Amino acid sequence: MDIQHLQRLVPDAGQRFDPAACLAAIPALNRLAETPQDAHYHAEGNVWIHTCMVVEALLEQRAYQQATDAQRFVLFFAALLHDIAKPDTTVIDSESGRIGQPGHSRRGAVDTRLLLWRAGVPFEWREQICRIIAVHQLPFFALGDSRSGHSAEFILHKLSWELPVWMLCAVAEADMQGRDYIGKAAVLDDIELFRQLAAEEGCLHGPRAYADDYTRVQYLRGARVHPDYALHEPSGSQVIMLSGMPASGKNTWVEQQHPQLPVVSFDDARQQLGLRHGENEGAAAHHAIEQAKALLREQRPFVWNSTHLSAQMRKKTLDLLYAYQAQVEIVYLEMPEATIFQRNRQRDTSLSNEALRRMLFKWEVPLPTEAHRVRYCTQDAERRR
Repeated sequence: MDIQHLQRLVPDAGQRFDPAACLAAIPALNRLAETPQDAHYHAEGNVWIHTCMVVEALLEQRAYQQATDAQRFVLFFAALLHDIAKPDTTVIDSESGRIGQPGHSRRGAVDTRLLLWRAGVPFEWREQICRIIAVHQLPFFALGDSRSGHSAEFILHKLSWELPVWMLCAVAEADMQGRDYIGKAAVLDDIELFRQLAAEEGCLHGPRAYADDYTRVQYLRGARVHPDYALHEPSGSQVIMLSGMPASGKNTWVEQQHPQLPVVSFDDARQQLGLRHGENEGAAAHHAIEQAKALLREQRPFVWNSTHLSAQMRKKTLDLLYAYQAQVEIVYLEMPEATIFQRNRQRDTSLSNEALRRMLFKWEVPLPTEAHRVRYCTQDAERRR
C-alpha cells in the first residue's frame, strides 16, 4: 500500500466509495466487522457497519463535495479510520454486558499515524487526519459537559491551531449521522452550534489570532488572561526542544544548526553515568534535569535533545521549562521507517531495533499549541507554526 493506492480509494464528489477495495488495501479494517458496539449508541451493529454509514454520510455533505482533492483525502480517511482502534480497546462489563471502547480516539490517532507514515502520505495530510481522529467526538459534548473543565470558546481557540475546525465538524457530523441512536438529533444540533460558534470566534477556517506567542502559550496553559491583550514577557532561557524517533537525525541537526549551544541529553547523561539504554532511567533523567535547571537559572540558551515522543513525555519537560519562564521552540524531526532502522543498526547504541519498534506505539507528533514555536522537519517539507 502506498499513497497512490490510497488516493485511488478517495471518491470524487458525487461518487460512491468502494468498501471492498478499502478492506483489501487496509487489512486492519477487516477486524471492525468482528467488533461489537454498545446498542444504546450504535443500534446499527458492528464497527464496520457504522464506519461504512459514516463514510456514506460524509460523501453526501456539501463540505466534502466542495473540497479540494487534498481536503477530500483528509476527510475521507479521517472518517474511514476514525474507529480503527476499537477492536483493541473494546471492554465488555461482566455484569451489565455494556460495551465500551475507552481511549479509542487517541489510540486510533497513533495507529493511523503508523499506517499512513508507512504508506508515504504527506506529513501535513497525515497529521490533519490523525488530529481529527484524536478528538473526533469532541464536538458531541463541547457545548455542554466538555469533560475538560474548559469553555467551548477555549476549546475552539486551541483546536484551531491544531487542525481545520471545519473538517472536524464535518467528520463529527458524519459520525453521528452514520448510526442508529435515539439521541442523534440533539447531538447533531450541538455539532451545528459548535460550528457556528467557531465561525463567530473567527476560527472555523483558520487559527484564532492571539496578541503574541507568549500570550497564546500562557492562555492555552490555563492563565486567566485575554488572548487579545499582550502580557509582559519575563526574561528567560531560549530553549530548543527536540522531538523525534531515535535515529531520526537529532544529533546531526544540533551539530549542523547550533554547534555553539550547550546540550541537555538523556543519552549523554547515560554515557556520563555508564548506563545502558533502559538501565536506571531515573538516575539518567535526574542528571539531565539538574543540568537543565542550572542553565535555566542562569537564563542561558540551550538545546534539550531527547525523543520527547509522547505528549506526556513532552509535558514533563515543558512544565519545567515554563516554570523558569523559558521561550521554547520545539523542533520535530522525522525520517522514513526503513531509514530509522538502518541508521539504528549502524550506530553505536544499546537501543535494539525491537525496542525502537515498540516505541512507535507511543508516537505522538508535537502540536502547534505546545510551545511558542513548533518547527516540523520532515522529508516532504519543513513547516513552522
